[in-house]
Parts: sequence; C-alpha cells; structure tokens
Amino acid sequence: MSTNNTSYWTIFKNGVFGENPVFRLALSLCPAVAVTSGVKNGTLMGVAVLFVMVMVNATVSLIRNFINPKVRIPSYMFIIATWVTVTDLVMAAYSRDVYKQMGLYIMLIVAFAIVLSRAEVFAMRNKLIPSMIDGAGMGVGFLLALALIGVFREFLGKGALWGVQILSVKPLPIMVLPAGGFFAMGLIMGGLNWIDRKYFGGTGASSGGH
Repeated sequence: MSTNNTSYWTIFKNGVFGENPVFRLALSLCPAVAVTSGVKNGTLMGVAVLFVMVMVNATVSLIRNFINPKVRIPSYMFIIATWVTVTDLVMAAYSRDVYKQMGLYIMLIVAFAIVLSRAEVFAMRNKLIPSMIDGAGMGVGFLLALALIGVFREFLGKGALWGVQILSVKPLPIMVLPAGGFFAMGLIMGGLNWIDRKYFGGTGASSGGH
C-alpha cells in the first residue's frame, strides 16, 4: 500500500511541478494569457480546468478498452466537450456573476491542448485511480500557474489583488494587455527555469501549443 501511495504522490507531484502544463510543458499558453489579467479570473478558470481534467481522465480510463484507436481523438473531443458543457451549465446555474465574466472562456477549455494530451498520453494507458490523480496533478499545476501569473499581472497592471486596490497608482498598465500577459509569463517561466537548472539540475520548459 505504501508503494502505491508513493507512486500516486509522484504522479501528482509531476503534474504540479515536474511537468507543469504552463511553465514546463508550455501548453495552453494563449488561453492562460487571456484569463489572467486578474487573480480571480485566473483562479476560477484554473478550478474549472482542474474539474474537467479529472473527469475527462476518469472517463477515458474507464472506457479505454472500448475506444477504437482509429477514432480515439474524436472520442476524446466528445468526452471533453461533454464535461466542459457540464461545467458551463453548472456555473451558469449557480454562479451567475462568475459566469458573466468567464462564460466564453469556459467553452474554450474544449480546445485546451493539455486536456487532450493527458487523455491520450496517460488516461488511455492507465487505470482509473492513477488517471484521476494525473488529472488532478495537471489541473492543480495549471491552477497554480494561472494564479501566479494573475497575481503578477494584476498587481503590476492595476495595483490591486483579487479586485482589492493596494496601490494608489498603476505601475505598468500594459501588464493587463495581451502583450503584457506574454511578457509576464515569459519572465516567470524564465525565472523558474533558471532556478530549476541552477539548483535542481533541470532542463527547463519544452515547446508549447494551444
């Protein structure tokens, strides 16, 4: 049992740190920039992605033996779209204020490369529990990345955090624009990769995708 616990922790930790979707794998960068002009939006999107990833991985793992390899990608997309729709409807029903800000972006989760890639790379080849833990790890990693970028951009761009004004001035208003988003992401990613290479012998981030 302890061996399984250790293995599960390794899978989870890998998603949060070792293969962080944004800072290590450099996946879903465009939507990450789109929703991180503030901490709140970035965090809420991260929570939605976390839920979708866990449920998609669980579903793919459960029915993997019934998915024909020739139609596996359309099957993944159907499963992802189903859980994104569930998330969208629940948010619309119970969190109207949040939905007004996030509704459009929630539907974009269908096109997130990280969700599709984990279904193909991990869930299709593993049992239910490891697949759910992988989804949770990747989802938490994505959530933390969006929250960190949101803190960086909102503080420098608006002088605020979670909508609460902290500074009386806006140090760098460009940080809330798309260009500032990529700039912030590049700075954070570069800093984390430098720390990883210098102190932990890492290799930095890989190439990215949408």
